[in-house]
Amino acid sequence: MIPVKGVRCRVINTISPNSYGIATKDREFKKALQTSDYLVLDGVYFAIAPILLQGKNIPRNQGPDVFDHFINELNRTGGKAFFLGSSEKTLSLIKERAAREYPDIEVETYSPPFKPEFSEADNAAMVEAIQAFKPDILFVGMTCPKQEKWSIQHRESLPPCLTICIGNVFDWFAGTQKVIHPFWFKIRLGWFIRIFHRPEVFRRNIGNQMKFFSDVLLIFLRLKKHG
Repeated sequence: MIPVKGVRCRVINTISPNSYGIATKDREFKKALQTSDYLVLDGVYFAIAPILLQGKNIPRNQGPDVFDHFINELNRTGGKAFFLGSSEKTLSLIKERAAREYPDIEVETYSPPFKPEFSEADNAAMVEAIQAFKPDILFVGMTCPKQEKWSIQHRESLPPCLTICIGNVFDWFAGTQKVIHPFWFKIRLGWFIRIFHRPEVFRRNIGNQMKFFSDVLLIFLRLKKHG
């Protein structure tokens, strides 16, 4: 069990076939994943690797599962949640829904500028806003790999909170993107439905995902060294 409250900032990142593929090309992102305080398997297909290569069925979660667990736990105990990322419109919808469904959570948000890289002033403004609010949980939604790298880079400057990178969950929770019915996740076809909802994301990520599956197959066949 990962506790919400601690004496320092701790970072939860998730790893999926897509993020694995990105990490093979982006050394900074790879280091961010490796130095996370907690690394959660995202989705059913990354779990194929430990089953085939180690004979272990490691628990896995979708991003919404991680979000639901921790926001419900925070609501149970009472506390503060900070949402960093997305647009002002989306963040406004998040605050409205959180106020209805999680009345024992105080919510604050910050929408960073939309740009490939943040300036020192951008980073300082984000850190300052988080420090001023002193959240128990910091949800970061800036897409992969930006959110993971940002959270690790600024971990030492953040208050003692649980920082969780959840990306697309911001849009799902806000209602700005259609939610996939839990039935599809139950039968392990959530990824398939997502193709129809966001075909542009599928086209962007397919190369990274194929890199993961090809490496798992080559390692399983002992044609490539593990690690």
